[in-house]
Amino acid sequence: KNIGMGCGSRRGKMEQHAAGKPRVSRRRCVGCRVCSHHCRQNAISYGEDKRAAIDYEKCVGCGRCIGVCNFDAIFSPDDSANGELNRKMAEYAKAVVDGRPAFHISLVQDISPYCDCHGESDIPILPDVGMFASFDPVALDQACADAVNKAPAISGTYLTDKLHENGADADHFHAMHPDTKWRVMLEHAEKLGIGTRGYELIEV
Repeated sequence: KNIGMGCGSRRGKMEQHAAGKPRVSRRRCVGCRVCSHHCRQNAISYGEDKRAAIDYEKCVGCGRCIGVCNFDAIFSPDDSANGELNRKMAEYAKAVVDGRPAFHISLVQDISPYCDCHGESDIPILPDVGMFASFDPVALDQACADAVNKAPAISGTYLTDKLHENGADADHFHAMHPDTKWRVMLEHAEKLGIGTRGYELIEV
């Protein structure tokens, strides 16, 4: 993800996110306007009933509004959208690293409940896990994800609330975001020949 999304151009980031566009459940919407505050495209407005409405001519499908809605009133009607996003990130990552020597370092610290593109993030949900390094970016991401899932949640955070709702043994990523398809990205990256999900963890 850090390579595919982080090294993508502004247009590339938009293209990766454009697999599906969200909808509003007018029954659940309470008109709090948090989603419109976070919409960078000014695509959300409110009618006389004070319910949110999305202008699909402006919407780029980034999903920011889905992440900030506390009432589950905004959702993706496309069940494949998250999978498509993750496959696109793997493909963009391949374009960056293909044929180029590279060494990858990931710092697993200050782990927030939302993607770092969200300006409204929250306090860290896990203790700092450490620094990971590898010539294989797929193995690196798999090792980081495994370490995150093994780490104990910090009490009183968004993650502990979600683990209480979804079960203490739930995958941390799915506990917070049930629709995420994070494994799809690593599976697709492995198929593309970027690297392998298998790894040997050497602690230094």
